[in-house]
Amino acid sequence: MKAFFVFSGQGAQAVGMGRDLYDTCGAAKRVFDEADAVLGYKLSEIVFNGPMEKLTESLYCQDAIYTMSCACLAAFREKFGNVKPMACAGLSLGEYGALYCAGAFDFATGAKLLAARGKLMDEACRKTNGAMASVLGGDPAVIAEVCSQIDIDVANYNCPGQIVISGEKAKVEAAVAELKNRGMRKVIMLNVAGAFHSRLMREAGEKLAEVLAEAKIELPAVPVYHNFTADAAASVGDLKTALTRQVAGSVRWEDCVRRAAAAGADTVIEFGPGSVLTGLVRRTVPEMKLVNINGAASLEAAALQ
Repeated sequence: MKAFFVFSGQGAQAVGMGRDLYDTCGAAKRVFDEADAVLGYKLSEIVFNGPMEKLTESLYCQDAIYTMSCACLAAFREKFGNVKPMACAGLSLGEYGALYCAGAFDFATGAKLLAARGKLMDEACRKTNGAMASVLGGDPAVIAEVCSQIDIDVANYNCPGQIVISGEKAKVEAAVAELKNRGMRKVIMLNVAGAFHSRLMREAGEKLAEVLAEAKIELPAVPVYHNFTADAAASVGDLKTALTRQVAGSVRWEDCVRRAAAAGADTVIEFGPGSVLTGLVRRTVPEMKLVNINGAASLEAAALQ
């Protein structure tokens, strides 16, 4: 088996996620306890008890999903210590889980970086009136052309037939109307706090660069395919630049998946809440074996060779 480890992104959160692992797995419990200690507040209380409105705020959500994903990884390693990744990737904030898994930094460093990233992105959301929309089944070239004309951005290339656009709310609404005029019927406004992965996040990315400059980060032990480049970084400087550019840049998730498949991956293991990423992989490389580790039951059911 050649495993590609992937880590969940924002939007997958759910109140109570990880509680079963916390209660049944010492390794997972230690991850949540470390997050509480590092962040200086009881993240675990928000994760386990909500309310959902608070858990969804970027300020808390990014560290919540990172912690949950790393707890899933810890529990997995305890049971399947012989299963190692040949490469890793994560969707948006999930990239930090991927880098932690691959040894680029320790858990505490990732938690602190995401605390800063979440705060900066939350501030950017409050300063702007942004929106996002999902375009299903459209021609990528036409979508990019409309975004360019209306002055917004393509936020995510998720899989064949699924692209997300992002920018000022009025302009996104105009783009939705124009895409429908061009025959794309499934264009759906998303319930999000702001225009993630668009130019409205540029200031957040620039400020995050200052935080990353001081962070202790090493080149990971296995390749981590970055959202912004869909490739592994050749240097720590390139890695930090990729994390910086990702905040306001397009997430090339489909390309990351294809890159892993081309490198020989035959199994995708998703760590964290939900199963969004394995769903995207299914539509990109249908022959890939898919495994989700999103709680105690899924860990128990996992059958790996």
